[in-house]
Amino acid sequence: MFPTSLLVVLFAVVLVLSNAIRILKEYERAVVFRLGRVIAVKGPGLILLIPIVDRMVKVDLRTITLDVPPQDIITRDNVSMKVNAVVYFRVVDAVKAIIAVERFLYATTSWPRGRRSTSGSRRFWTTRPRPGASRSRACR
Repeated sequence: MFPTSLLVVLFAVVLVLSNAIRILKEYERAVVFRLGRVIAVKGPGLILLIPIVDRMVKVDLRTITLDVPPQDIITRDNVSMKVNAVVYFRVVDAVKAIIAVERFLYATTSWPRGRRSTSGSRRFWTTRPRPGASRSRACR
């Protein structure tokens, strides 16, 4: 029916097209590299790439929630506290997220754990007088 060479060519064309077409969801962006250089940020929908020449990195633009494990800290006045935190973040610029940081998701998730040493040196709250109220000795 079909010659063998035609089937091989047809199979190669289907293989190339399957590698060239990508579909992105509404909340995803693609940073496209052509021979190692950024050429564009492509939006949601159908993306066409040149096989072997183009590489695509997907970036999720949704807000990501990160639960920071509870930490025990000691304040400057030697009071023990247990601090719980949640970090919300999202990618605003896809190119900067991919190029400026090697692994932006790992860098963001490891940052709150590294803040433990500086927690005691920061003031969590300050006592300020209400507007129009006279200052007492405790607030000075």
